[in-house]
Amino acid sequence: MHPAFSVIFLTTLLGAGQGLYLAMVTGQLYAIARFLPAQADQFYAVGSLVALLLLIAGLGASFFHLGRPERAWRAAAMWRTSWLSREVIVLPIVMALVFAYGVAHWFEWTQPLFQVGAALQVDLTLLLGVLGTVASLALFVCTAMIYAAVRFLQEWHTPLTVSNFLFLGAASGFMLAAAYSAYIGNPLVTFYGTWAVILTLVGLASRLAHLRRNARLKHKSTVQTAIGVRHANVVQKAQGATGGSFNTREFFHGQSRSLVERLRYVYLALVFPIPVLLIGLSYLIGSSNLPIIAFFVQFAGLLIERWSFFAEARHPQNLYYQSVA
Repeated sequence: MHPAFSVIFLTTLLGAGQGLYLAMVTGQLYAIARFLPAQADQFYAVGSLVALLLLIAGLGASFFHLGRPERAWRAAAMWRTSWLSREVIVLPIVMALVFAYGVAHWFEWTQPLFQVGAALQVDLTLLLGVLGTVASLALFVCTAMIYAAVRFLQEWHTPLTVSNFLFLGAASGFMLAAAYSAYIGNPLVTFYGTWAVILTLVGLASRLAHLRRNARLKHKSTVQTAIGVRHANVVQKAQGATGGSFNTREFFHGQSRSLVERLRYVYLALVFPIPVLLIGLSYLIGSSNLPIIAFFVQFAGLLIERWSFFAEARHPQNLYYQSVA
């Protein structure tokens, strides 16, 4: 497939925004469970603001691959059958809950609403946090299923697509939370950094499993099935045109196989081992800058990873466009 940069930024920015919001909520729950000193409400409010800005940026990027942006609202009409429509519906819900969570912290609306068990008092921020967490997880699923539900693109049609979107997005969000905490000197930096490493390693396991699956994939569509001829040696000599077309541009990235393979090694290094090593080194030397560097390195790698995700998909229609003449 041809990787549209607007979709690459859409999926990575949304993932980081959702992950950062999940980090804010889990950090609040962790502080309560460990009886840590209450963190300033402004910490969660500003973190939620950054998450909201990332979500808005992702939404803005989505308009660049629309032919008629003024009709974007119609995308929600097919919610019964379309994962894209479900994403269009769930995204503003997540944005509204992230905004409400940040506002509740900014104005310190922390009066208990009810009590769960003997110790946990649920206030408005926790209630909004739980609702936003559920909505964010639903958004991860909706976004990933847009691709995982496409049966004829066998590289995508697997539950591993969903796990990749979920764990890589969450990892980048927690990495950003660690960078944010390190920058302002918040004591939750260790919690966020540890979980950023855990989620990164889980994401590595998921991505490697996906790559291994795709390497062993036996495609159902071949040149023989495309033209209905069972001869063992069929080679295309011409595609019926002497130049490029929409089909050759939209469904193929135009890069060599060797470049795709080299980029795979690049993003595997940038997304996984390098950020983990930087977080570990920051613990050893007490650096507040290394978590920030780790986030930017990982996010750059995620952009390459998402390009590779699209480039790895082999559209069956390309069987008809292997040679110009």
